[in-house]
Amino acid sequence: MTEPNMIVLYVTNPTASATFYQNLLGYAPVEASPTFVMFALKSGFMLGLWAKHTVEPVPTSANGASELVFAVENQQTVDQVSKEWKKRGLKIMQSPTTMDFGYTFVAADLDGHRLRVFSPVQS
Repeated sequence: MTEPNMIVLYVTNPTASATFYQNLLGYAPVEASPTFVMFALKSGFMLGLWAKHTVEPVPTSANGASELVFAVENQQTVDQVSKEWKKRGLKIMQSPTTMDFGYTFVAADLDGHRLRVFSPVQS
């Protein structure tokens, strides 16, 4: 079995979402059309943004039912990213907090997709 190498988020406006993610990630998409945008992440993983009104078969769940996760090196970085994203106007759904897997916060993109930043529990 091959491993997943891409996630696709269903979005209302791929162009607006592309701008949002370009600002968040710090680089431009590798592909862009009116209905689909793709980013090649530095890890090799791909992030697709697909116009939800063109998805086949029609999606049956709402946005926010999953998370795009960003692992960082320590709690200070979690706090720093949280402050930066709040200044940029991202909706913070969960303020930085300690959970069983590490220190984390959750923000939302333009369509309500959850963006979790966390630092794993140090062993």
